[in-house]
Amino acid sequence: MTQDTDTRLNLSAGVLSVSVALVLVLAKLWALAATGSLSIAATLADSGLDLLMSLGGLAAIAYAAKPADEDHAFGHTSAEDLAALGQSLFILFSAIVIAVAAIRRLLSDTPVALASESAGMVVIVFSIVVTVALVMWQRRVARLTGNRVVAADSLHYVGDLIPNAGALIALWASARYGLAQIDSVVALFAAAVMAFGAQRIGRGAWDALMDRQADPAMIDGIKEIAGNHPGVLGFHDLKTRVAGSRTFVNLHIELDGAQTLDEAHAIGAALRRAIIRAYPRADVLIHKDPTGVQPHPDDPTRH
Repeated sequence: MTQDTDTRLNLSAGVLSVSVALVLVLAKLWALAATGSLSIAATLADSGLDLLMSLGGLAAIAYAAKPADEDHAFGHTSAEDLAALGQSLFILFSAIVIAVAAIRRLLSDTPVALASESAGMVVIVFSIVVTVALVMWQRRVARLTGNRVVAADSLHYVGDLIPNAGALIALWASARYGLAQIDSVVALFAAAVMAFGAQRIGRGAWDALMDRQADPAMIDGIKEIAGNHPGVLGFHDLKTRVAGSRTFVNLHIELDGAQTLDEAHAIGAALRRAIIRAYPRADVLIHKDPTGVQPHPDDPTRH
């Protein structure tokens, strides 16, 4: 799959995410006005944040797809992490607002009755169906392209299904048994889910912006590839960092110093291709050292 194809798929997922979020915001605004349900308010706030996040994600996907230039020699993929960090702060703020409103309603001496529960239930069912369809497409795109923004957006929409299902239960309980307080309990649960998701998204984005190393399983895989590659007598100084959907890999390999430069280059190029075959979104830089060479006292310590 070419980079252009990856970009088109990622952009299609981003545009669909924005479209779905906008439709759900409008539908839930109407449902909130009709029912006065806090659990619907929770899902509305979540959908509103989804819209902001989807817009930010779409912008990040478009910007991250730009090729490296003179000012950004390693590309623009860190834009994905900046967008994710901002999204996590929005989610956390919304969760706090919903939780406070739910607690105040639970402690109130005057219970708030819900209205038009049937209409609200129709909107929530519609929301669930549309969200499931979106998640299925996002997961397919993420599987094909490896884009972290699309994958994270998909996980977030999966999390949206929980408060949506909770709102459906709350509206049904209110219509059937008059248990309006369940609405506030569901809203509290939805706020907790949102806060947990914000913490997870924010931590991942922060780690990437702080140049945290790649997943240990990937590092072990690269070590195995390098250690078993023909002509490579040893390796050291394996360093990785993650930026958006890209993983940057630096590796020093030890080769027979008596061979020609062409032979050494062929071994290094073949190793680079092998690593990229295993990890297609990796950006690999390989430095070649003759085996047995003694490091200069001024050289950094090997790892």
